[in-house]
Amino acid sequence: MDVIALVGPSGTGKSHRALQVAQENNADAIIDDGILIKDGHIIAGESAKTEKSKIMAVRRAIFVLPGHAEQVREAIQRIQPHRILIIGTSENMVHKIAKTLRLPSIQLIVRIEDIASKAEMALAQFHRLKEGKHIIPVPTIELKPHFSGYLIDPLQSLFKKSRVRRRKLGEKSIVRPVFSYYGKLIIDDRVIRAIVEKIVKTREFVKNVKRVTVQHLFQDDEDRGLKISCEVVLSYGSHIPTLVEQTQAKVREAVEYTTGMIVHSININVRALYVETQFNR
Repeated sequence: MDVIALVGPSGTGKSHRALQVAQENNADAIIDDGILIKDGHIIAGESAKTEKSKIMAVRRAIFVLPGHAEQVREAIQRIQPHRILIIGTSENMVHKIAKTLRLPSIQLIVRIEDIASKAEMALAQFHRLKEGKHIIPVPTIELKPHFSGYLIDPLQSLFKKSRVRRRKLGEKSIVRPVFSYYGKLIIDDRVIRAIVEKIVKTREFVKNVKRVTVQHLFQDDEDRGLKISCEVVLSYGSHIPTLVEQTQAKVREAVEYTTGMIVHSININVRALYVETQFNR
């Protein structure tokens, strides 16, 4: 099984061009926004566009919701696609999806700016931001049982390939998810710091936590995720590397679950050990 990817900023027309990229690279399955598609049918998963909030949509798209990844992994094993196309907003995202679904390493990454002009990407962003229109690369009749938002209209594929390939890949549907009406969502760094402090302080071996910092990793003005760091004072008597590793895992899980943001690293600096003094009378 081979794996390729199509990446580009949100709203630049990736899902619109997914069928074209799949055709040109002989991919017979697509993973887009939380669903596994093969031959124009939704095989497994749930579309991120069915979620009622942007945060939940992001979590759905990267397969971190309980049971979601397991369902899609089982379906992939069952249908045994020859080549899978993963669609995502960044290289980090598609690599993370491949790892979560236990797929082979990505062999080829196609970037949206290599197959679409600036004018085409700008038009796609206009429809996304101003009209709330999203593309799902499956026929409307296939999508209806799976989608609870607003179905706008189907969009026929215009690719001049063989009839067999076009019939297999089907057509695309235009939808308007509920969350597209909510406007832009901004999560202040103070919220992220509060989550980190809460999780770290609840660890029984942590006596104090301070200097929590949040760094955003940007690429081409797009926020690609977070680097988090903090300082702690631990109780003496336990294996420090184990405690730190467990705390890092808890913080990552909490931040990604709550905010939908990707956490690249969590650095915990142990500044001191707290030793309890016992007096014998």
